[in-house]
Amino acid sequence: MTASGKIVSGVRTFVADVTNGFLEITHNSFALIGLAVAFVAITLTARPDLRQAGEEQLMGWLQARQVAAIGMPVEPEASERATASNPKDLPKEQAAVAFWLSKKYKVAAEPLSALVAEAYEIGGRTKLDPTLILAIMAIESNFNPFAQSAVGAQGLMQVMTTVHTEKYQNFGGHFAAFDPVSNLRVGVKVLQECIARAGSIEGGLRYYVGAANLADDGGYTAKVMAEHARLKQVASGRSVPLNAPTMLSTQAPATPAQATPTTSRNTPSAAGNDSKVALLTTGL
Repeated sequence: MTASGKIVSGVRTFVADVTNGFLEITHNSFALIGLAVAFVAITLTARPDLRQAGEEQLMGWLQARQVAAIGMPVEPEASERATASNPKDLPKEQAAVAFWLSKKYKVAAEPLSALVAEAYEIGGRTKLDPTLILAIMAIESNFNPFAQSAVGAQGLMQVMTTVHTEKYQNFGGHFAAFDPVSNLRVGVKVLQECIARAGSIEGGLRYYVGAANLADDGGYTAKVMAEHARLKQVASGRSVPLNAPTMLSTQAPATPAQATPTTSRNTPSAAGNDSKVALLTTGL
């Protein structure tokens, strides 16, 4: 064999050895990787806590990367906390009420839709007309879930949170006063107690506003009942013109359950009614 032939043969042998070695190493590496994956899979199956911890770490890392990329916190579940729904998903009667209230009180139809649906649902359970519940919210807070009066009435139905603290325990505590649905449910419970005590809706409204023992309720009952009548017409499919939002007189007495919007209760005459509020609520 010539010298050149020996060189060619040596190169071929070298290449063959390298190729075989690479294939053997690769095969062994894949086998090791496969065993590692199988071991991890078995471990995660046997230990769900480890799997959950791993998923949380991975999700946290991905979210941190996304926050760094877009420059703001990421919270995919945020929409689940929102008190809102599509008004088009409501029954025709409820949708009509939601759109009418939205136009009159200049509040988005989506959160109003959720409140209307809740009012109808709880109204069915408590045998109270849902349009009465909505009328009270309208007169009390103009559908402002963060409203607070000078005497401490809070939220949509202006419940006296400090007086009815125990009613919020099932909702996680007194901060639930500012959760629209929780405030609605507690307010309806207080309204039920007031109506049962008075024996009539009108009398119950006087208790609700804290005027049961007074000669004048500042026009509160009349305003609620008037809005109630309008909403019943809207629910029945009638065309009802929009009126200016009804507000309570600044002379209206304070209430054990609620207070009017902040603008009508932040007055010297209203602020001086704290002792009367405490007195009227002791029987509820």
